[in-house]
Amino acid sequence: MSIQSRKERERAQREKLIITAALELAEAEGWEAVTTRRLAERIEYSQPVLYSHFKGKDAIVAAVAVEGCADLAVELRAARTAAPDATSALARISAAYVAFADRRPALYDAIFNQTVDLPFATPEAPAALHAAFDELAAAVGPHANGADLGLLTETFWAALHGLVTLMRGGRLPREHHDTRLALLLERFTGTPAGPGRTL
Repeated sequence: MSIQSRKERERAQREKLIITAALELAEAEGWEAVTTRRLAERIEYSQPVLYSHFKGKDAIVAAVAVEGCADLAVELRAARTAAPDATSALARISAAYVAFADRRPALYDAIFNQTVDLPFATPEAPAALHAAFDELAAAVGPHANGADLGLLTETFWAALHGLVTLMRGGRLPREHHDTRLALLLERFTGTPAGPGRTL
């Protein structure tokens, strides 16, 4: 192994360490607690070393968001591909999206609620962002009925995000979440949720 490849590997490991430390700190104390000073202390490197990898906190949060989108894409793909039909696929991917937001709130916030300098909804967006969106589009596609798939997927995603955000913020009672989600799915699939129907 060359010295150059070893240095590149060590650099990648430090970047991963910084990203992981940032997410752990955010999970424990919220994103407000994540500062470059605290991260430097946590990873036991100086702040200049940290700045040699990232311009500042916003760039670190953006890196967390990209990794989070990759994780989200994997979970959405697993939910979609395990479904026996298109209606179930949309229901399962919706449930997986909500479960991801519930289980990993700091990561969800990094992706969707923190200010990050990422070119969302553009061809220049990182591959992980496209991967997550493409999984939603694959589930929405069979229900498009001639509508623009990109816009319809954005609308469905916005509805899921709105339900998640309002519920997490206490603006919508959690006990009615399943009913709201069933209503959303019914509007997209044309299949009545019906009593006892599960996601």
